[in-house]
This record gives sequence, structure tokens and C-alpha cells, in this order.
Amino acid sequence: VHVAAIAAYHDAVDGTSLGKHQLIVRVNPPRPHLVPPWDLSVALQGLREAPFEPLASVELKHLSLKTALLIVLASIKRVRDLQAFSVDETCLEFGPGDSHVILRPRPGYVPKVPTTPFRDQVVNLQALPLEEADPASALLCPVRALRIYVDRTRHFRRTEQLFVCFGGQQKGNAVSKQRLAHWVVDAISLSYQNQGEPCPLGVHAHSARSVASSYALAHGASLADICRAAGWATPNTFARFYNLHVEA
Repeated sequence: VHVAAIAAYHDAVDGTSLGKHQLIVRVNPPRPHLVPPWDLSVALQGLREAPFEPLASVELKHLSLKTALLIVLASIKRVRDLQAFSVDETCLEFGPGDSHVILRPRPGYVPKVPTTPFRDQVVNLQALPLEEADPASALLCPVRALRIYVDRTRHFRRTEQLFVCFGGQQKGNAVSKQRLAHWVVDAISLSYQNQGEPCPLGVHAHSARSVASSYALAHGASLADICRAAGWATPNTFARFYNLHVEA
């Protein structure tokens, strides 16, 4: 509040607003929200039901939304990283029987953090096993969703970018980073609606990384693997900005 009041009467310093100046940020660094902004279990349950299933015949809109959210959750990547994925045969490779899928960014793509020991631009997603006790869990398989998405968009896509617009005059064109972020938020919102619950206010696509990485840590994933997948420079980045209190 004090910084905002001072900034109202002072010009930017070193070309940066006072609130974002490094000296101010060091004194009052941003703090993560310790409580998840939305419930992952509610979102996943919604993805198991209509309008997101049966996935092979749902509207392209719902197929696109579900696939985008599942890939974000499974990969812990930024939306801009998802936008860099391609359907070119050198960038997209499904394993035998769709047992896994390997995703690589288009050549020349530079991630937000270009140099870090934890950077791993190649994403290897494993298919979810079919569990007799919970057969519906297979409906959340990111490999299954991606296979159906690629097959159903093949005949109208106009670009090698993985995610493309699903309707209107832009159908088949590369989707923008902003629109892709909206897909993630819309998928969460629709999942809440499916459960008859109001979607929490202020849900952002970026929050999916916090939720997914925190649940992964709570369920036994190593911090090194999480940072490598997410592209964080150090474990401290996760601890300071992304780690949430979730139940295992």
C-alpha cells in the first residue's frame, strides 16, 4: 500500500515502476498463496464427465480444453512452453500402443529460463494404467487425450503448432498464448460447473503449475524431478513461489 501511494507521485526509477524495482522486491518479496486456489480433485472429476467425455466424439472446444489442462498438469510446463510444442514428426512421438508420448519444442524456441541445470525441454508423458478398482482414471490420461486431439485436428490444421484454434475463421490456425491460457482456465471452470460448484474467483492458468507441482511433491515425486520438469532454476523457486499446502 505504501509503495503504491509513493508511486502515484513519483516517476519510474531506472525505467521500472517502484512496485517492480529490484530494491523494493528484495525488501518485500512476493509470497505464495499457501492454500491451493482451486481443488484439483474437483477439476479432475469434472474432466471425467460430459461435456468432456466421451472424448472421441465431444465438441472440439471441449476436447481442446481438456487436452490443454491435462498436458499442463502432467508436464508442469508454462503455457508459453505448450505453445512451442509441434506436431512435426521430429517433435511429437507416440510410443508403441500409445504407452507414452514425447513432446519437443519447435527448433529455435528459447524458454523463459534458458540456462538452468533443471531445464529439460523434452517432455516424456507416460500413459495412465487401466486400474480395475477405478477404470474412470483412464479418462484422465494425457497421452490418450493428446492422441485423440492430434487425430481429430489433423484434417483442418494449418500449422505445425500443436494447439490450434477449434472454430470460427481462425479454425486450424496456431492458437495464441493468451487464448491457450484461457483454455486452461475454462477447463477448470467447466469442471467445477459439472460438479454443481461455483468456480473460485481469480483462477489463472499459471496456478495449474503450483497445484500440479505441489500435489506431485505430496505424492512422492522428488524435488529435483519437479524442478527439472517445470524448468525452475533452483528448488528455491518452487519453495518460494509455488509450494502449496496440499494433502497427500
